[in-house]
This record gives sequence, structure tokens and C-alpha cells, in this order.
Amino acid sequence: MKKVITYGTYDLLHEGHVNLLRRAKELGDYLIVGVTSDSFDKGRGKLNVRNNVLERVEAVRRTGYADEIVIEDYFGQKIDDIQRYDVDIFAIGSDWEGKFDYLNEYCEVVYLPRTEGISSTMLREQSQDVFRVGVIGSGRIAKRFVPEAKVVNGIEVISVYDPDETSASIFANQFGVQPFSSSFDDFLEKVDAVYIASPHLTHYPYAKTALSVGKHVLCEVPLTLSKAESRELYDYAEAHNLVLLEANKTAFCPSFNHITTLVKSGVIGDVVDVKSSLSKMVSAPTRELDYAQAGGAMNEHASITLLPIIKLLGTDYSSFDFHSKVENGVDVYTKVVVNYPHATSSATLGIGVKTEGNLVISGTKGYIYVPAPWWLTSFFEVRYEDQTKNKKYFYSYDGDGLRYEIQEFVSMIISQRKSSYKLRRRESVAIADIIEKFNNKENYYQL
Repeated sequence: MKKVITYGTYDLLHEGHVNLLRRAKELGDYLIVGVTSDSFDKGRGKLNVRNNVLERVEAVRRTGYADEIVIEDYFGQKIDDIQRYDVDIFAIGSDWEGKFDYLNEYCEVVYLPRTEGISSTMLREQSQDVFRVGVIGSGRIAKRFVPEAKVVNGIEVISVYDPDETSASIFANQFGVQPFSSSFDDFLEKVDAVYIASPHLTHYPYAKTALSVGKHVLCEVPLTLSKAESRELYDYAEAHNLVLLEANKTAFCPSFNHITTLVKSGVIGDVVDVKSSLSKMVSAPTRELDYAQAGGAMNEHASITLLPIIKLLGTDYSSFDFHSKVENGVDVYTKVVVNYPHATSSATLGIGVKTEGNLVISGTKGYIYVPAPWWLTSFFEVRYEDQTKNKKYFYSYDGDGLRYEIQEFVSMIISQRKSSYKLRRRESVAIADIIEKFNNKENYYQL
């Protein structure tokens, strides 16, 4: 029996896909089709896949050409599969001409003619509305947002709002968008959604106003500094069929998603301890060191450092305490300890004290080590007592990483999802609650 194998994403399955599967099937007696996993697609920078892996597998199955379907989940798997299934022919579309010649060492490689004039990218562009987005704020993070948005389909940044007219004009000229500074209402009237990248204390009023006039909201961290305000915004968005997403970019990057999946699947046993740290040294004058602008390490970095704790151990913690070094009214270093009935955790944050910046998740069978800067990681390792069982994982982290949160935001709008499993609303609210407890000096100790 002659075995043939082919691979693809098969998003929005179309005539071109079907023709390639038919031609591949005609090359032999038994056709194996590899369908890329969702995490593998994101790890390769394919952010605009519309159908999830289960939908894509079912679509391939319905063609009737696949005798067997496998999931492609890592680089190098093609060689493994060819040898595992004793494959005779590797078949792929002619648009990949020459790219897979290295597989000739393992089997025959055949490039099949593709159907011209049709592709998944074309279908996505034809069927997808483009959402007009306005940026609120014109500082450092806002300037990273516009280039990142350009790599995600279905979104176009058209304007910027900043009460500082000069800053708004400079931003608008740099990115070719329309500036607004005097009328927030006029700014909102022309957009479908907003990205809030303004100072912390303005997040709540801007988000509330935008939601009240029917605009979807992607808001930088922290969403708010209050549990009640965060819950109010999420409740309003849900009641009015709007998307509100906290732009915690680490929550949406491929590597962190895989870490979460591995831990939840039990590869390191029961989690007993989570330690995360993050420090970025700053010098005055800057907002981060200004008490009046909600400066300080906790307000600045807690949303990220608390993320793995809340994500892996849950929102029902039993106790907490804070230990801070304070200068000029703001914490330049804080260690927060969060305890659970069967686990403990800690997060260290610094803007005037340097920490390593790694993440360690300890379990009863092993642990996961993510080197600094863990929140931007493209690599992590699962480690055991028997070091021969250790396994390293590599993922791409493209650009400034904002593209992952933008893609999730657009996907939620298109599919009318009000919540993201990558960052649940209750998790976002729980983090806001801990930040609020810190600002209220509950269980607080100054170093």
C-alpha cells in the first residue's frame, strides 16, 4: 500500500483545499492529512485563522479524501510523521515549491498545482468586516499598538484622542490617522472600538463612556484599580452585547497559553507554589514615580505578575500580605504573598529595585522554569528529578506582542464572544481586587 501525507491549516475550507486533497489522494492508496493545531498556528504567527482546530478537522473529514487525520503541533513533526507512518510520498501545494526538498531524504516529495484565484486569506478578507479603531492616549504603548494592529486582519486604526493637542497631532502625523483633542464625543462617533492606552486613573472613565455609546473596548493594564469598577464595566459590556477585554498581552501570547495548558493537564502534578517577578528600573521624572498619577510598582506591574498566580491557582485565595519599599509616596518594590488552602504564591515587582524576572511553577511531580523576561518568553522548560525527562519548548514571540491581544479582541467581536478563556473576566476582576487591597494598605508592611 502506497501512503501519502499532506499538511495544511484548512481554514475556511474551499475549492482549492478540496482539489489539493483529491490530487494527493490520487498519488497513492492511503492519504494521511495533517491539520495544524491552534497553538501551532499562533506560534508561527498565523493570527487570523477563523475556524478552530476541531472545525477544521471536521471540514477535512467531510471531503471524504482523508483516510486518517493527525494534528500537527510542533516544528519537525513532518519528519517524525513520515517515519512513524512509513510514508512513501509527501504532497504539498506548488506555492511551497522547493521549501520541503529536505524531506526527499525520507520519502518522495511532490508539489501539486494549486487552484488559482482562491485562498483562505482572500475569503477572510471578503467575508470579514473591518472595524474602525480609535486609540486613546498617544504615549509609548500607543505608538506600539498601531504597527502591531497592521498585522491583524479586520482592524484599522483611524484616529487618536489625547487632551494634549500637540501630542495628538504628533501621533497622528506619525501614523497617518485623524487627531482629536477637544471633543471625546466626536472621536467616539467615528469608531467602532477603542484601545485605551492613557494613564491608569483615566481607564475607568474612558472605558465607561465608550461602552455607554456602544463601542467595544480594549483597555491597557490595569483595567481599573478597583474591583467594583472592573466588575461594573464587565457587567455593562455583557448586558449590552459589547466586548471588553483587558490588554494583558502575556495572557494571549502562545507560550503562556501552552504553559497554562501543560500545568492544567497535570504534567508537573499538583501545583504547590508559583513565584513570578518583574522589574523595570525607571528614573524621575516619570508617571511611574508619581503618587498623584497612581504610580508605583504594584499599580504598574501587578496585572502581569499576578496573572500566572490567578490563572493557575484560581481566584479563591485564603490570605494575602504586601511588603513594600517606599520612596516619595510610591512603592519602588513590593512583594505580595497570596496563599491558598493547598498552595502558596508570591509576586515581586520593582521600579526602583531589580529582580531576576523569571517564573517558577512548582508541582508534586516537577516544575516549570521560565527565564527572564518570562512575560515575553519564547522558551520554557519542564523539569523533573530525573533530568533525562526534562523537555524544552520554543515559541515565537513576534513584534511587541500586542498582536496577540489584538487578534483575540477582533476574534471576540466577530464571533460575538463576551469572554476570553485566556483571560476570564473573573480573573481580571480578582487582580483588580488585589491591587485595590494594596492601595488600601490591607495587610501591608513597609520595609
